[in-house]
Order: sequence, then structure tokens, then C-alpha cells
Amino acid sequence: MDAERLIAIFLASFYLFVAGFYISLIKIRQQKKQSKLLVHTGVRYSMHWWNHLSFRIFRVAILSVCLTRVFFPPIDAYLGMINLPNELLFNIVGLCALAVGFTLAILSNFTLQSSWRSGIDNRHIELITSGLYSLSRNPGYIGVGLAQIGFFLAMPSIFSLVCILIGLNALRLQTQLEESFLSQVHPLRYQEYCQKTPKWV
Repeated sequence: MDAERLIAIFLASFYLFVAGFYISLIKIRQQKKQSKLLVHTGVRYSMHWWNHLSFRIFRVAILSVCLTRVFFPPIDAYLGMINLPNELLFNIVGLCALAVGFTLAILSNFTLQSSWRSGIDNRHIELITSGLYSLSRNPGYIGVGLAQIGFFLAMPSIFSLVCILIGLNALRLQTQLEESFLSQVHPLRYQEYCQKTPKWV
């Protein structure tokens, strides 16, 4: 089995695991809280709603393409594959970035513990500034962004490049929405937090 085939299988397995992990995490936490309010998409047609929708479509598209590549390799002809110099090296760096990014995102989620939400929960106003959040205001999003870059390097193509643009823009917008919300709910404390802690790194 050649390296390209192994990478395709790894990507499909990786994104299946990520999807399964988050579905399980949400179900477990919902059962503990006896609540279905862990995923918040915002008011329909609001900026928050559109951003959440675009990110979900982006994730489903990646998983679908990665699975299809395993069972139908000729799909590569439609993805606009890009030939990079020393491509295998870039692929390996990309796979490492995927793993590190996902690990950072998960550690950030566990740092939030019961405060973790997907999207903005207007009824949940706790501000977490400890752990990874004492080093960066958005460690989880750094992890997700790193994983998106890793996906492009692991599977360089027009498709994965578009995914980076959509994904990073979604992260940028979500960060702006969350910072605006937190500055309204915790005006003084959040301002002090911003002065002490960098937005990214």
C-alpha cells in the first residue's frame, strides 16, 4: 500500500473519530446536565446562525470527501489536487498538525469543563481565564485553525484550500461574536482579561 493510500485512510479515520468524539461528548454532557442546550446556533438568519451553518457544512464536506477518497480514489480528479515539491514531507507535517491541533482543541474544551458550549449561550455567562485560557483567549480555535492548515498540507488541493478559507473565516467571525458578547456581559473583567492575555499567542 503506497503512502498516498495510507494518508487517505488516515484522514477518513481521523475525521470519523473527530465526529464521533464530539457527538459522544455532547450526549454525555447533555445526560449529566439533563439538558439539550449545549449547541447554540443563534437566532435564525443572524450572523451567528450563518457562521455556525457554514462551519457545519464545511465539516460535513470534509468528512464526506475523505470517506469517498477511500472507496472511490478517482474523485481526486475533481478535487483539483495540487502537486507540491517534497509532497510526502508536507503530508507528514500536515498529519502532525492535524493531531496537534485536535489535541489542543480537546484540551481547551476540557479546560472549560461544564462551561463548554458550541456557539454562544446567552444564558451562560461564566468567564474562564485559567489553564490554557490564561495563555490565550482562544486556544481551542488555535487548535482548530492549526488542524485546518494541516488538512491542506495532508491533502493539498483546491478543495482543501477552499476549506481553509471558509474555516479560518468562520473562526474569525465566531471569535468576534464571542468577544462582543463577553465584553457586554463582563465589561470590566473581560477588559482586564484582554489586557493580560493575548487574543491568539
